[in-house]
Amino acid sequence: MTILVIAEHDNAELKGATLNTIAAAAKVGGDIHVLVAGQGIQAVADQAAQATGVAKVLLADGPALADGLAENVAAQVLAVAGSYSHIFFPATAAGKNVAPRVAAKLDVGQVSDIISVESPDTYTRPIYAGNAIATVQALDTVKVITVRTTAFDAVAAQGGSATVEPITAVGDAGVSSFVGREVAKSDRPELAGAPVVVSGGRGMGSAENFKILDPLADKLGAALGASRAAVDAGYAPNDWQVGQTGKIVAPQLYVAVGISGAIQHLAGMKDSKVIVAINKDAEAPIFGVADYGLVADLFQAVPELVDAL
Repeated sequence: MTILVIAEHDNAELKGATLNTIAAAAKVGGDIHVLVAGQGIQAVADQAAQATGVAKVLLADGPALADGLAENVAAQVLAVAGSYSHIFFPATAAGKNVAPRVAAKLDVGQVSDIISVESPDTYTRPIYAGNAIATVQALDTVKVITVRTTAFDAVAAQGGSATVEPITAVGDAGVSSFVGREVAKSDRPELAGAPVVVSGGRGMGSAENFKILDPLADKLGAALGASRAAVDAGYAPNDWQVGQTGKIVAPQLYVAVGISGAIQHLAGMKDSKVIVAINKDAEAPIFGVADYGLVADLFQAVPELVDAL
């Protein structure tokens, strides 16, 4: 068996989700190849080649791939798909955009958001917002799989010695065009991969009140997150949303402030190693998953916690 992992990157740096996806692929067994598709990406390919467990890196460098348009990236994957028994994508926004197109073109079923590999054709994945775990067997000749990256420990970024093989880049599919990109800039860690996350919910009351979390996040070196209710209310930007329809996180420490613990939110953070909850409602569902819970007024408790740190 030979497995193809689709690298996620920004044309300059390999994203950590790729290393988690390689770890999942390694549990299948067989050689692992990584496809790096973009423009001006030699440095990214070199990074992928150093990842532990990678046998070969395929480098597709062309203008049609510069902006990661899903149609063009899918075409690049399909151009090499015939050589592989498994095609793995990280279950990120980018991976979820490309994988279904590849599966549809190959006329195979997609296995989404896997959290374990039971055998080369059998996987587990959460369903019903994580309240049940389904065991899925894929009988297709080519298995197209997306990986919940928080479920697999990343392979080492250094130590590998894979070869880098340039391949012919596909042309523009002509069905979509890149218009622009607005990138949120922050000095804080990226939410999806941060070791510590401080999240606020509807209990924060307003966008202005949300700022009370800044000193706590600064002290902990944490990324800031939010519940869907807080995002919908305009307290926090969309890219902070943690939950089933937001980002799935599993940091070493997750601090939930003013979050009741709706099932949608719990699905996105309950795999965190240590969960701390601060809420004035002792019956809030968040306390059911919290390792440490504080029933208190957050506007008093958070500043006191910052002072204690």
